Amino acid sequence: MARVCQVTGKKRMIGNNVSHSKRRTKREFAPNLKTKKFWSEEEQRFITLKVSCKGMKTIYKNGLADTIKKSQEKGLIKVV
Repeated sequence: MARVCQVTGKKRMIGNNVSHSKRRTKREFAPNLKTKKFWSEEEQRFITLKVSCKGMKTIYKNGLADTIKKSQEKGLIKVV
């Protein structure tokens, strides 16, 4: 799962570059993904996730444990 946020599920979108003459060519809109380590108090270890900035905001708002649990239910994070 490359270029997919492990919290929100955001992935790339396809669109068009539009020139001055209105000629259209395909392009990609990539999500703003960062590889970030989060400290888990429950497990006493760091957890590395590939998340978008919106995903980081969600983690800070709802907590790491709840967010990971919801992401596993959606199938975005595989249980190891």
